[in-house]
Amino acid sequence: MNGDDFGRLIYLILLGAAIGGYFLVENRQRLGRLSQQAAIWALIFLGVIAGLGLWSDIRQTIAPRQAIFAEARKIEVPRAPDGHYYLTILVNGAPVRFVVDTGATDVVLTRKDAARVGLDPETLPYLGEARTANGVVSTARVRLDEMRLGPIVDNRVRAFVNGGTMDDSLLGMAYLNRFGRIEFVSDRMILTR
Repeated sequence: MNGDDFGRLIYLILLGAAIGGYFLVENRQRLGRLSQQAAIWALIFLGVIAGLGLWSDIRQTIAPRQAIFAEARKIEVPRAPDGHYYLTILVNGAPVRFVVDTGATDVVLTRKDAARVGLDPETLPYLGEARTANGVVSTARVRLDEMRLGPIVDNRVRAFVNGGTMDDSLLGMAYLNRFGRIEFVSDRMILTR
């Protein structure tokens, strides 16, 4: 616990004491009812703390992550609550979260992801154009040294860096066609190579 955490703890204790003292003074005629309400709020507080402590387990159930089966060279991707499929791929050693877009032709990186994988988006030549739902954007053609998805490694992959704003990098058909089979089963996408 550092000094900032200790200061916050002292602040919360004093704030709790002030609020608790106020309620005791205001409700001194009905201390039985006050203690009952305090017990209820304490249980709610403990429930919230337990929920936060178990959040990683709950999140895995609510929004499961991709599963990689190395022996079968198969990737299972659950559908996210927003209806999309997301894949995290190591690009030049850095994890990049892609939205799987069967309507996109190529791999398209956001400027932020391009910088994370070792490209300098400020010096790239944005000579190409792409038509998107948000209009025409400029693009820069690049080669990604390595894309690693579990045991599956692709080298010198052609990609584009979007010169405009984009929330997530896109994983288009140029990459997806490298798989021998793409299946949509229930709420999962299964890629097999």
